[in-house]
Amino acid sequence: MKLRLTLTALALIGTALPALAEEVNVYSHRQPELIQPLVDAFTAETGITVNVAFVDKGMAERLVAEGDRSPADLVLTVDIARLMQIVDAGVTQPVQSAVLEANIPAEFRDPANQWFGLTTRARIVYASKDRVQPGEITTYEDLASDKWKGRLCTRSGLHDYNVALLGAMIAHHDAAYATTWAEGLKANLAKKPEGGDRDQAKAIWAGECDIALGNTYYMGQMLADPEQKAWADSVNVVFPVFQDGGTHMNVSGVAMTKSAPNHDTALKFMEWLSSDEAQRIYAETNNEFPVKPGVPRSALVESWGSFTPDTLPLSTIASERPEALKIMETVDYDG
Repeated sequence: MKLRLTLTALALIGTALPALAEEVNVYSHRQPELIQPLVDAFTAETGITVNVAFVDKGMAERLVAEGDRSPADLVLTVDIARLMQIVDAGVTQPVQSAVLEANIPAEFRDPANQWFGLTTRARIVYASKDRVQPGEITTYEDLASDKWKGRLCTRSGLHDYNVALLGAMIAHHDAAYATTWAEGLKANLAKKPEGGDRDQAKAIWAGECDIALGNTYYMGQMLADPEQKAWADSVNVVFPVFQDGGTHMNVSGVAMTKSAPNHDTALKFMEWLSSDEAQRIYAETNNEFPVKPGVPRSALVESWGSFTPDTLPLSTIASERPEALKIMETVDYDG
């Protein structure tokens, strides 16, 4: 059976055929090519087929509409906000697993066992090698300083990655402080927020701004792309910290659906994704940080240097999402 099935094909599996004991059906926010090495390794080791359907938008709504008839066993997402959207929609179930609890630190899993982080990534600063001196950026709070006026680029303030960062700022300070900080970021923008994180590195390369917010793993993607390598080569990777904490972290994660027609094999896949082998594949192919302690990072990631991850629980950051969205809309960040 092919790795990637259309949503229609997966729906037919759930409605026209009985569940197969040695299959796992996955709805994924992640591009199939990013997780195919994991799927191949798992199937080679266990003989279990993994069917992946890429769902860019509306995953929670689709699962709600499908209800108990959903063929999906697991969902893979790229951000704590999307994980929480699915959990809040009431379409997941708690998973009790000693393996997951042993492999995944508490700050990277849901206290109620509804979701589990699989990899982490840092929300960092891309800084021009030519126009920003080493040591000029130390904290996220400093990004709102007047010295960066007209020098900052970001993607939309309403994007999940930036909303999560703002949520962490609320948790570390309070909503009033976070509002002032968001206003400061907006005042420092060199141009209207647009594009993705890689576009911000391109803007620095083009001289449109000097610093930008971005996720760590995009650096690996740019360096591997001949058309984008110059963008990555033009910036330094800087790991800011909160004044009372560390570098902001987010996760890619997994949750089991409430319907889960292949519960037992789905659990095997979840547990395997937290194993040394799967974590190594994540590190080497996607340049993400393994969530399991002791699994080494890729050589490229190691070359960026050490940093202190923030220990603020992701569940706390997720709880601040509504307030963070409200702040971004109030300050009209994208306006």
